[in-house]
Amino acid sequence: MGELDQRRRTCLAAWTTFVEAGDPAAPLVRPEILDSWNRSGASVATDVGHAPLADEQDTDRFWRGSPLQVAVERVESDLRRTAEDGDLVVAVTDPDTRVLWTYGGRVMRRKAESVNFVAAGRWDDASVGTNALDLANRLERPAMVFSAEHYAPIVHNWVCWAAPLHDPVSGAKLGVLDISTTWDRTHPIGLATARVLARLVEQAMPRSSYYGGEPVEETHEPGLVLSLLGTAEARVDGQRLLLNRRQSEILALLALHPDGLSLEQLHALLYGDHAVTFSTLKAEVSHLRHALAGQLASRPYRLLMPISTDVEHVLGLLRRGDVGAAVHAYGGDLLPGTESPALAEMGEYVAVAVREALLADPQPDAVLQYSELAPYDTAVLEACLARLSAQSLRHPAVPLLKARLAVAGG
Repeated sequence: MGELDQRRRTCLAAWTTFVEAGDPAAPLVRPEILDSWNRSGASVATDVGHAPLADEQDTDRFWRGSPLQVAVERVESDLRRTAEDGDLVVAVTDPDTRVLWTYGGRVMRRKAESVNFVAAGRWDDASVGTNALDLANRLERPAMVFSAEHYAPIVHNWVCWAAPLHDPVSGAKLGVLDISTTWDRTHPIGLATARVLARLVEQAMPRSSYYGGEPVEETHEPGLVLSLLGTAEARVDGQRLLLNRRQSEILALLALHPDGLSLEQLHALLYGDHAVTFSTLKAEVSHLRHALAGQLASRPYRLLMPISTDVEHVLGLLRRGDVGAAVHAYGGDLLPGTESPALAEMGEYVAVAVREALLADPQPDAVLQYSELAPYDTAVLEACLARLSAQSLRHPAVPLLKARLAVAGG
């Protein structure tokens, strides 16, 4: 507490210097804080009593039925539990840093209401001064604002961590997710918790190529881009292919064997011991070749274009030791329900590789994300909790981990 109190005093001294003398405060604060203070000072009085409110009906119309509301509702129990267990206030905003949804623990809820940290509250720095929501939204990266780093004294007793929210399909900026509490409850892991919760919301977003009624501009990565983990989607030069189940499996096998496969090899990998004729396979390949505009050679069967798959991407990340990114890219089972013995084996290999990487390095945000896909894998949850306990870290994600372990253990 002594170190935190000294940090708070240092922040207050820097803020006082800025208010009284301006730029001489520069050596005392982070550059992004000083930039925000300068913006804030042009439009916000230091004695501001609360954030201004946007039109509440307009805010409600924007929120109701939006993809972001759907996502928040899907993970609302996790957000509420985090707020209650940590006595935090959790908030979700739109791209203009207008608060759309909040939930607070018993004490923080009252504090939040007193400064309009509520739905329709405007928390851009031009409205209420420097804060983590505005910084995360403006800089498009996670941000923390501690005590008197806030421009407005009404939140000098707060610490806030925020992380940007993006639509997983379009990449469009949706706003930010913020968690806030009192300065004396600051913890070095707070920023990671904001990132975890932001990812939970993003993962719960409806998988639509539209957001806010605007069509998404398709990416045009050249060649074949194949998504196999948890789904089955193929795009060639940015255009989605409409394939049946068998054609998707054939394409997956060819993509995973870029040097090519003979008719006999492809048949064995696709059908195993099932009594399916070679002519049936040839017919499927013929349809696939037509869908690929002829970019499929024979003798051996081989794709004639650049190829990228999420399978190789995940395995590459694991080889580099980037466990968090690998879990983020891992969408689940490879072609769920496939009857191809080779694809089922590859799917098992990827799943085991991801799981073993997490057991060896159980990062809390990655474990929480993985538990969405494998909710009954108690070993990974236990490994993460054991790691945090051994490090004596009171990680804000612990309540989520324990809750999921309780569900997984029945």
